[in-house]
This record gives sequence, structure tokens and C-alpha cells, in this order.
Amino acid sequence: MNLPTQQASIAWTFYSHNATLDFVFFGSFISPSGWVGCGINPSSPEMTGTRALIAFPDPTSGQVVVLTYILGPAVKLQKSPLVSAPLDIHLISSSTALYGGRMGTVHNGAAVHIFATLKLTPNKTKVNLVWNRGLYVQGYSPTIHPTTVNDLSSIATIDILSGESASSSHNNNIKRMKVAHGILNAISWGFLLPAGALTARYLRHFEAVGVYWFYIHTGVQLTAFLLGIVGFALGIRLGNLSPGVTFGLHRKLGFAVFCLGSLQTLALLFRPKTTHKFRKYWKSYHHFVGYACVVLGVVNVFQGFEVMGISGSYAKLAYCLALSTTLGICIALEVNGWVIFCRKAKEEKMIREGLVGSSEKRSADED
Repeated sequence: MNLPTQQASIAWTFYSHNATLDFVFFGSFISPSGWVGCGINPSSPEMTGTRALIAFPDPTSGQVVVLTYILGPAVKLQKSPLVSAPLDIHLISSSTALYGGRMGTVHNGAAVHIFATLKLTPNKTKVNLVWNRGLYVQGYSPTIHPTTVNDLSSIATIDILSGESASSSHNNNIKRMKVAHGILNAISWGFLLPAGALTARYLRHFEAVGVYWFYIHTGVQLTAFLLGIVGFALGIRLGNLSPGVTFGLHRKLGFAVFCLGSLQTLALLFRPKTTHKFRKYWKSYHHFVGYACVVLGVVNVFQGFEVMGISGSYAKLAYCLALSTTLGICIALEVNGWVIFCRKAKEEKMIREGLVGSSEKRSADED
């Protein structure tokens, strides 16, 4: 059976009369000093709690060996090195071999087989399989594996009787949710929110627009916030559906943007009148929180592209073009605003100094 990530696969034979499972896992190294591992989690489809078999070159002999490890919570948090320990499941035998036999060498892309025979719990035919690979081994302690989307998704629940895997449909659902999450958040926090801020800053100075700039600004921002709520909820759901998969920076930025967006929305309910003494403080708060939300939102959109592994995609290019166009419009309007401001300031200065009045008087005398 081909597994969904890392070009790994597995084959097995199950003896139902004594609940014994023979399996061989096929993986590949990503560095000459790396490791390849697979294991079974008796309780849930996640890394923490996995009873693993990890193959790597012996630092003394250079031959590939396989040792047993229990992946506890301390390993995930990197509080302590991973140390080999006997498994608390009934492992009958285990071994490993490089593709090519004794002539094989460990290098980037080298294929390795991990063989094992173990006794399962009677009447339990679904197995939570976990596999991964890393770059380095310190002594006999494998170090942390890469944290790309594929590496963090190396989990499957397999029915060893039917051969069906719950990972394929599960992964497809997660993929669709990721796409929806990315599109909604890119449109809301990454585009509409900055566009709404621009309407407030520049449209208010156009006499033809009048007071309607406020309604345009409010409408755009509320639309962005509502779409952002849906995108944020999808992100929370994705986290719940992917135990053991965490993107710390992206998650923290997402919560920060959502909280700031919520504060901005609540600010509408407490907006004082223009004559109120607290109006200036409200404006300062509204501007600071708004611009902070815009900046963090755009940064988190780019962080999302990195998380999804599509930093070089056309989707990112399209977003960059849209953002660049918005930024170009912003610069043009800003320059135009400063030109108008300087022109008015110059005219007011001339009026104060009497230059405009005297020139008009001379023109009247000549007539």
C-alpha cells in the first residue's frame, strides 16, 4: 500500500487466528546521517504515544540498525533527547535492510526496509500507523524531523483486514478545508481589510463622495470581518482535525489578527460623537488597532503560503499583484493628497501675508 506522504509504502500479512502482524515498511533517507522510522500508536492517530522502530546508521560500525523508541510528550516539546527504550507492546521481532543489501550505502534518497512482527490486541484490526524521517542522529538519539505539511501529515489509520485507509478521504477533506481557509483569509484579512482602511483615509477627502465614504468603509470592513470569522473558524477546525500538527507563528498571528479585528468591530458600538471630549482618544485607538490589524493580517497571509508549501505558486503571485496594485493606488493617492495639502497651505500663507489681496486690488485699480 502506498502511503500519502514521503513516497513511503507498507506491506503486511495478518494472521487472524493468533492476531499476529508481519509487516515491512518502505522508506527513504533524506541525508547520509539521517533516520527513517515507522510505528504504531495504540490509542490515537498522532505522533505522541507512538511505539516506533527507527533505522539509522550505527555511529560505531556504520551499518544500518533499527532500535525501538516510545515517543512521549517530552519528545514532541523537545524537552529531552529521544532515548531508545523497550516497547510496551508485544514486539516479536524487528530488523532493517538497505535496498541493495550489504552493498547499499546510506545517502540522500537511499531506500530502507523496516521489518517487524508483532502481536495485536485480539479483535482489533485498525492500526494507527505513524512514519517519518529526519536529517540527523546524535549518537543513538534521532533529532526532530522537518515540519513541512507533508512531514506533519505522515499518519494513517489502516484496516489490516480490508486494506482500507482512513487517511485518503481524511486528507482530501483537510486539503479542501485548507484551500477554503487560505482563500477566505487572503481575501478578508489580506485584501479587503487594507482596502477598507484606504477608503477611510482617502475617500473622505473627495467632495463628490460626501459622507458616503463612511458607509463604504464600514461595509468593506464588516464584509472582511465576516469572511474572516469563517476563515478563522476553518483554521480552528483544521487544528482539531490535525492532532500533533502545529504551526506556532501562523496560529499566534491568526489569533492576534482576529482579536484586533473584533476590537475594531466593537469600536463601532462605542464611537463617541464628534463633539465628545473622548473623540480624539477613540480616533487614536481606532487608527492604531486598525493599522496593526492590517499589517499583521498581510504578514499572516504570507505566513500561510509558507505553511501550505505554496510560496512559489501562482496563487501567491496573484495575491502579490493585487497587493502591489493596492499599494500603488495608496501611494498615488497619498502623493496627490500631499500636493493638494501643500497647495492649500501655500495659498493660505499668501492670504495671511496679503499677497493675494494686494494683487487682486491692483487688478481692480487697473480696470
